[in-house]
Amino acid sequence: MRRFSIYKGLEKPLCYKGFKGKFIYYGIGSLAAALVLGGLSGALINMYAGGFITVASVAGGLCYTLMQQKKGLHSKDRSFGIFIYPNRLKIRYEKQKTLI
Repeated sequence: MRRFSIYKGLEKPLCYKGFKGKFIYYGIGSLAAALVLGGLSGALINMYAGGFITVASVAGGLCYTLMQQKKGLHSKDRSFGIFIYPNRLKIRYEKQKTLI
């Protein structure tokens, strides 16, 4: 009987340079958006302003992506306290009339 090793990493999310799962795509999107924004601002305003805007946009986008990743893969509302929800069920009990 031959035994084959099983790759155990299939259940783990994809990880690259600290970004996991869908946040890899968010990071790539922020890099692409920063390059486009920096290129446009460099062409329209000034080369140095375009470079500054590119660097600031890349840093801001990646920091925002890292902060969103710390919240978790499924961003949930984290509310603290005691919440009382009103009962909106309307149950009507009517007396039945008896014929005697």
